[in-house]
Amino acid sequence: MKMKKSIPALPVRNIGESIKFYSEKLGFEARHYEDEFAILVRDEVELHLWKSGDESWRSKGAALSILPVCSGAESFLAGTASCRIEVQGINQLFREYQRQGVIYDTNTVVVEQPWGDREFPVLDHHRNLITFYEVIG
Repeated sequence: MKMKKSIPALPVRNIGESIKFYSEKLGFEARHYEDEFAILVRDEVELHLWKSGDESWRSKGAALSILPVCSGAESFLAGTASCRIEVQGINQLFREYQRQGVIYDTNTVVVEQPWGDREFPVLDHHRNLITFYEVIG
């Protein structure tokens, strides 16, 4: 037995808006999309986006204690995920994302970590955390 690949799946509120952000700002291309799901690719990396748009929990009010939230696609889930993406050429990618305006904090830099990589974080438009890293060595 051998595990071979992992694909991050990030919750977003609107697939169309998310495809636009990921393509225009992060350089991904939509390989497949529907109203509630999209597959984005850039080089060898694949990301899945899924619609976290269930608003039914809002109407439950006090009944939430009796009828808990349970669809798994509630709107409040968008922006609660994170993933790490290995890259080659971390400094070039960092500069690209600076030009694209996705490095929001001017104090953000590529940081060398004690576990042997260099990395920087980016937040998507829903605030999902994506950390890009390059292994040192």
